[in-house]
Amino acid sequence: MFQRIIRFSLLVVGFFLTESALFAQHQELQQEPNLWRGRETVAKDTSSLLYALQQGRTEVAFRSMFIATTNEGDLMNSYALATGGGLRYESSSFHGFRLAVSGFYIFNVFSSDLAARDPISGGRNRYEVALFDVQNPGNRGSIERLEEFHLKYVKNGHTITFGKQLINTPFINLQDGRMRPTGVDGLWYRNRGFLGRAGVEGGWIYRVTPRATTRWFSVAESIGAYGAGVNPDGGPAQYSGNVSSRGVAMLGINRRISPSWVISIWNKYTDNVFNTAMVQLDGRIPIDTQTDLILGFQGLRQDAVNDGGNPDQQKTYFPRGGQANTFGGRVGLRQNRISATLNYNRITAHGRYLMPREWGREPFFTFMPRERNEGFGDVHAIMSKVDYKFPKQRTEVAFAAGYFSLPDVKKPALNKYGVPSYVQINTDIGYTFSNVLDGLEARVLVVGKIAVGETYENPIFVFNKVNMMNYNIVMNYHF
Repeated sequence: MFQRIIRFSLLVVGFFLTESALFAQHQELQQEPNLWRGRETVAKDTSSLLYALQQGRTEVAFRSMFIATTNEGDLMNSYALATGGGLRYESSSFHGFRLAVSGFYIFNVFSSDLAARDPISGGRNRYEVALFDVQNPGNRGSIERLEEFHLKYVKNGHTITFGKQLINTPFINLQDGRMRPTGVDGLWYRNRGFLGRAGVEGGWIYRVTPRATTRWFSVAESIGAYGAGVNPDGGPAQYSGNVSSRGVAMLGINRRISPSWVISIWNKYTDNVFNTAMVQLDGRIPIDTQTDLILGFQGLRQDAVNDGGNPDQQKTYFPRGGQANTFGGRVGLRQNRISATLNYNRITAHGRYLMPREWGREPFFTFMPRERNEGFGDVHAIMSKVDYKFPKQRTEVAFAAGYFSLPDVKKPALNKYGVPSYVQINTDIGYTFSNVLDGLEARVLVVGKIAVGETYENPIFVFNKVNMMNYNIVMNYHF
């Protein structure tokens, strides 16, 4: 009922904003097209809705991204170049309310056949297709998507947003490693200084537009939009389109408990499917005037809710009575423009850590772009990372290397996607232009993955998973 009231209110506002056009639909053939013509005069009443709309902020963004993947031997290689642009408008405040809308278009400039299967392994394209629409990999035309359309109310540090929006949390996040991020539709509350001591955010989400898709899905529909892997018994997972859920409720609290320590507590309840709780401590302890000790601790627990999404366990997402546990830590140093960390994460053998990949990446300290540990249990992961910042050169450089010990690929109960243990090495370079090219940013990411686990000479456990290189070049322009 509340959703209907809000949507009706938006329609009423839209009616009055377009009232003048309703009575001038007829266009003479000699007239210039003027369907987007605004009022001839600027509003002078600063308290009017028209003034708030005219004083709004418009942002423009262009993005181009090239990805290429090379696999070992005669396994299929792929490449693609995508380019696109978008507009975002947000009104100024009208009695605390702000209206925002944004959209983006994407073109396939050139690419290999993203719908083709590798003739040896039978595997599908994994990386390049996510630049466009994973559900229609053969689409080479323009792709458009409405990303934001929401009403926001801000007062005394409280922010309430209703509608289509972008959020960034440990469990549902932007995962902005392709052309466009993941978005959500729902009611979201945020307060960065709750009671003067804590940051609080949370809400109810009932629709999702996953990265690399073009439409909005119900929460239940979004689970499995990318693909499903295998069930714990080794058979094909059949939960895509068969999960029942009304939505996701999420709550997060951040509080500084001392000058050096911050605690974060999050809980995500996916109706009728599963619950995930997380506690994280982040510390930054001064050693001297230029050096800080970095520490972090994290623990997560997952439990099935009811039947995990479907009474038929061949079609459910989270096994009935299932659970998963993970914990991790971080230690490092930060000195001026350089930081170095050593990170560890453990997923116990109690069950597979599950989180719809359509909703974002996992929050583990050991996360590395272009691979995930979602879908696995009995995992030991260790990753080291070094970041360099050169402000005068407007350059950032990051090196990361990780070892990921996974269950055997023939143990589907703990290995959902058939990925062997591997070593991954990433090099990430970012550059910000200036002067005549102010607003332009460039980034290069090179990823190498090497198998250290048994693949049984079966290419399905290798193709686009290990013994491969992945190259990424991104250009962003904002104004």
